[in-house]
Amino acid sequence: MHTTQRQISRALAAGALSVALLSAGSAGAFATEAKPTPSPTMSAKPKPKPSPSPTTTASISARANTTSVKPGESVTVTGRTSGLKVGWPLVLQHQKGGKWVPLKATAKVKNGSSYSLTTTLSNPGTEHLRVAAVGKKVYSPTVTVKVS
Repeated sequence: MHTTQRQISRALAAGALSVALLSAGSAGAFATEAKPTPSPTMSAKPKPKPSPSPTTTASISARANTTSVKPGESVTVTGRTSGLKVGWPLVLQHQKGGKWVPLKATAKVKNGSSYSLTTTLSNPGTEHLRVAAVGKKVYSPTVTVKVS
């Protein structure tokens, strides 16, 4: 029996293919036993940042005891807070030249989450007031008081 060059090439190719398949199969068997490690090419989905739930978001309500005063009379702004600890400092602000400027009226959140701030308004015109939590970006809605 005489073998040709072509038959030898086919036998070598079949042998090489068999070795490759056996190696891949055994490597796969070992891979299932070992703990998988992420490869650098795998991309894990980033975890979403937790958004604040409505129960953890701070808020402040505000109501003035009057909507109109004479110059030199005082106004008391009261309300409740949510999400601020008892004792948290609050400041009354008014809008001046498009910016919110703090007034000298300060208070702290009381038990029951309430507060009360009193200030004297001297300048005639319309005052836009709000309450701000010191050190946080938490503000009440604007309260308007006319001074005339």
